[in-house]
Amino acid sequence: MNPREMLATAVAEARAGLAEGGVPIGAALFTRDGKLLGRGHNRRVQWDDPAIHAETDAFRAAGRQRDYRDTVMVTTLSPCWYCSGLVRQFNIGAVIIGEASNFHGGHDWLAELGVEVAVLDDPDCTAMLGSFIEANPALWHEDIGVAD
Repeated sequence: MNPREMLATAVAEARAGLAEGGVPIGAALFTRDGKLLGRGHNRRVQWDDPAIHAETDAFRAAGRQRDYRDTVMVTTLSPCWYCSGLVRQFNIGAVIIGEASNFHGGHDWLAELGVEVAVLDDPDCTAMLGSFIEANPALWHEDIGVAD
């Protein structure tokens, strides 16, 4: 499975989150050979839980793994520091990112630590979140921990 095919799973999750009234960020955890382990989306609004980011939702849905070095976290947006910490803590081997123009999280730090990082600059990911931010600036700022 190529990176764009993996990203399609995360994009579908982002769209599901948007349809539920949440922040449109999706993620999925795959094995390197393309087996889907778990998928999820940002559910902070829906579940009134600030800890349910897309990456943490996908990670939890994957269940326990003995080792994460041969897994790939695919996310529609550059992971925030919280989610970058998750990747680092569990030694996830690679991160595929849909876009990093609406938000530039901790992916440079991950790359410095040896995590394989690919930013796809996907125009659909950029447009979906960009439109959301424009329509919901206060909710977006809450999501990234920035005071209005």
